[in-house]
Amino acid sequence: MSAPAHAERAHALLGASGASRWIACPPSARLTEHISEKRSEYADEGTAAHELSEVKLQQMLMPNNSARRKELEKALTEAMASTYYGPEMENAVNDYVDIVAERFLAAKARSQDAVIMFEQRLDFSEWVPEGYGTGDVIIISDGIMDVIDLKYGKGVPVSAFGNPQMRLYALGAWQEYDFLYGIEEIHMTIIQPRLDSVSTDIVPVSELLEWAETVVKPAAALAFAGEGEFKAGEHCRWCKVKGNCRARADENMKALEYEFRDPALLSLEEIGSVLFVAEQLKAWAKDVEGYAFDQAKNGAKIPAWKLVEGRSNRVITDKDVAWKSLEDAKIDDDKFLKPRELLGIGELEKRIDKKELAALIGDLIVKPPGKPVLVPETDHRAELNSVDQDFAGEEFES
Repeated sequence: MSAPAHAERAHALLGASGASRWIACPPSARLTEHISEKRSEYADEGTAAHELSEVKLQQMLMPNNSARRKELEKALTEAMASTYYGPEMENAVNDYVDIVAERFLAAKARSQDAVIMFEQRLDFSEWVPEGYGTGDVIIISDGIMDVIDLKYGKGVPVSAFGNPQMRLYALGAWQEYDFLYGIEEIHMTIIQPRLDSVSTDIVPVSELLEWAETVVKPAAALAFAGEGEFKAGEHCRWCKVKGNCRARADENMKALEYEFRDPALLSLEEIGSVLFVAEQLKAWAKDVEGYAFDQAKNGAKIPAWKLVEGRSNRVITDKDVAWKSLEDAKIDDDKFLKPRELLGIGELEKRIDKKELAALIGDLIVKPPGKPVLVPETDHRAELNSVDQDFAGEEFES
């Protein structure tokens, strides 16, 4: 493999993945520096997907001699032995590999001298003290550089547009390769195969460098020194102290001080403002509850609160033995067995190749209209017609 395994990578204080946070809230970098981060199953799953994708890309797009082919076959076997590997990961990684291959072919169409690199360590310390990261894929051809990142998760959609992490990767790659290739334009792409999402932000190098000098460099200097102003915002969701940060608490307490004016009933304009406040408070309350629970679980006493045993449901410890006991007792099957039923579409796609499934039952799969839901007007979805009869019998999501 061309770089250390994903799970073994060191993390810089001002790493690219946390850039949206330390750019907006510089002192948060030092505040959270010595707080350990729990490694989740999702992170391990993402690591497995990245390692599998790198092997597949090396096999497909790089010239390999017989010894290298054997090495990659062994690496592929090891990647497929992961506990996280399955049909869903295979399909998602194949989709990602196909898109990268298309981008490389497009680069070669521009120039036969196009180059592609995987898992490159990228140094952007000219703008960020000790700043570095690892880029999944770099493609360079005829003055254009592609920086491509795989996001395997499916919980939160991530856009490449104005994405600080991708821009820092681009800066590091430009710094490393510009003297060889004369890069003029950078295409930054995030691929989320499990969300069928591909976004690409295209910027001229001059624009990227201006952002680096005017936005990143001053914020990074403050962050590295542990200085600057704490500022709450969307970036808090990724912060290790989001549940007990005073700046975030102060910001949310301001929201609680919302003054309702006369008359007694709120106007629709006020309701619109309150909805934003409510969303903000719900997220904060959940984070505070999570922090308090972790502290109590570790033995800390939260004044006026206590840890108790929650409700639980009865379970059968050995279903096979239970099945046989009921069967031996001549109990009718329909009294203890569920009728056979078709798995959901998501589960079917995990177990059966997507293309094969589409060929077999694609004409039977439909996507009915979703239930109406109230969202901010910045949401990309088209607005529904707000006529009463259009929503007759509908249950709205809250």
